[in-house]
Amino acid sequence: MKPPILMDFPESFETERLLIRSPLFGDGREMHAAVRESIEELTPWMAWPKEHRTVDDSEASSRRARVAFLGRSELRLHLYLKGTDTLVGSSGLQGIDWDVPKFEIGYWCRTGFTGRGYITEAVLGITAFAFDTLGARRVEIRCDSRNLPSARVAERAGYLLEGELRNNEVGTDGEPRDILTYAMTQ
Repeated sequence: MKPPILMDFPESFETERLLIRSPLFGDGREMHAAVRESIEELTPWMAWPKEHRTVDDSEASSRRARVAFLGRSELRLHLYLKGTDTLVGSSGLQGIDWDVPKFEIGYWCRTGFTGRGYITEAVLGITAFAFDTLGARRVEIRCDSRNLPSARVAERAGYLLEGELRNNEVGTDGEPRDILTYAMTQ
C-alpha cells in the first residue's frame, strides 16, 4: 500500500441536499457562526467548541483541518447546503488506521438545521465515500451513551451497536462517560 500522503481522492462530493467538502482557507467566518449558534447543544458532548471564541479561532481550526486533510491524518469534512455558502455542520473521518483501513465518523449539526435528516444524509454519504473510495474495511461511530440524537443517527444509517464501553472517557463535565460503539464492516 502506498503511503497515505500519496493517496489521491476527491476533496468533495455531493448527496441529495449537501455539498460535503474538505475545509478550505476562508471557512472560519461561517464555521464560527455555526459553532456559536450551536454552542449550548455541543458543549455537553464535546470540549472543542469552547476553542471557537473568535472568527480567527475558527479560521485557525479550519486551516489546521485543511493541513490534516492534505496530510491524510484526519479528514474533516464541512457540510454545506447545495448551491449555498450555508454551513449545516461538520463531520468527517478521524481515528484513521490506514493499515486496516478503518475510520471513525464524527459529526455535529448546526442548531438551526437539526431534525431534518442532514446528518444522517451526510453519514450515509461519508460511509459510502469511506468504503467505495478509501477502501475502508471498518467504519465506526462512537458517542456518549446519553447522547441519544447521535445514537439515532448511527442506527438510522444502518450501523450496528457492537457494545458499550463503561467509564471509557471523561466528559466535558469531568465525569466518566460510557461510550456506545457502532460499526459497519465490509
